[in-house]
Amino acid sequence: MDLEWYNTTYVFMANPSVICVLVYIFLGLLSVVTICGNLLVIISIIYFKQLHTPTNYLILSLAVADLLVGVVVFPCSMAFTVTSCLYHENFICKIRDSFDVSLCTSSILNLCCISIDRYYAVCEPLTYRNTISVQVTVIMILVCWGISALIGTGIIVAGFSQGTCDEMCSADIVMANTMGPVFSFYLPAIIMLCIYLKIFLVAQKQVNSIQSTKSGATVSKMERKATKTLATVLGVFLLCLTPYFLCIVLQPLSNNPLPIPVIETLNWLTLSNSMLNPFIYAFFYSWFRSAFRMIVSGKIVKGDFADSKLF
Repeated sequence: MDLEWYNTTYVFMANPSVICVLVYIFLGLLSVVTICGNLLVIISIIYFKQLHTPTNYLILSLAVADLLVGVVVFPCSMAFTVTSCLYHENFICKIRDSFDVSLCTSSILNLCCISIDRYYAVCEPLTYRNTISVQVTVIMILVCWGISALIGTGIIVAGFSQGTCDEMCSADIVMANTMGPVFSFYLPAIIMLCIYLKIFLVAQKQVNSIQSTKSGATVSKMERKATKTLATVLGVFLLCLTPYFLCIVLQPLSNNPLPIPVIETLNWLTLSNSMLNPFIYAFFYSWFRSAFRMIVSGKIVKGDFADSKLF
């Protein structure tokens, strides 16, 4: 079996078909779009002082994770496909898997922190600024990245197998493929869904209540729009990642493993999420679009526009 897959991989690399070349060009373009889109988000938040808010710092951390997916994970996944890594596990494949798991975990933990930020902004507006300060946000970001690094390293050491085994899965691999996704995906996802459900219920009450001042109504409207945008980011994230994580948990327990192309497709679906977030921000936020235009046009190079009013 191993020799057969080795020969298949060799032929694939030596004589790639037109379809294979087109697929790799497409994936390469996907990587470029992911890098450029998230770079725009990162530069926007760092450069424009008006975007220096706790919520945007969390979005910045999420964009950094997505950028690293485009820079590190995309090229590695293109060079060392799921097919070769499943049957010829080596150091490079382990590094690829480690970055993949770590950055995926970082993304969802950052989203979890963003949901907490939105909870206080909408449900506890009077104490929001004191509770979610810049210092608290920095601590949240450091904890997210620290936990992500530990989970990514721990899963690889424990024998994470991307959902398949040669014959029978050992108990260690089953545990790694079950406990890893539980702590890095399912548990944070359930927490976020519960938080956003609570936010939705509170927001509905705010909509039905009479605002005492026009400014109060404006602030409430802005917070609800921010929550709607970030909830959309969460929804897209779950749609992209849930199929793959279901496969990871269920595949070792099945006697009929899914075809390799299916697993590879689900893996690329999870990676494509890193490309989508900048488009969501640009779609919902006019001030992000303004920032993007100023950066792409090179306007910020010609002068100091850091204090520009974007909204």
